[in-house]
Amino acid sequence: MVTIKTATLTFRIDPGLKEALRVAADREHRSIANMVEVLIREYCEQRGIAISPSEKTRSKHGVRT
Repeated sequence: MVTIKTATLTFRIDPGLKEALRVAADREHRSIANMVEVLIREYCEQRGIAISPSEKTRSKHGVRT
C-alpha cells in the first residue's frame, strides 16, 4: 500500500474569516482543511491556474516521475 504524503500549511487568519470557513465546511460536511483545498482548487480553476498533479493523482493515472 502506498502512503500519500501531504504538505503542511500554517498561517494566521482573522477570527471572523476562520469562523466563516468553519461554517462553510460544516455546511458541506467537510473538514476545514478539505474546505480550504476545495476553495483553492476552485479559485485556480476559475483563473486558469494549473495545479501540478499530486503523487496520488500521478499514481492513480499511472504517470511515473
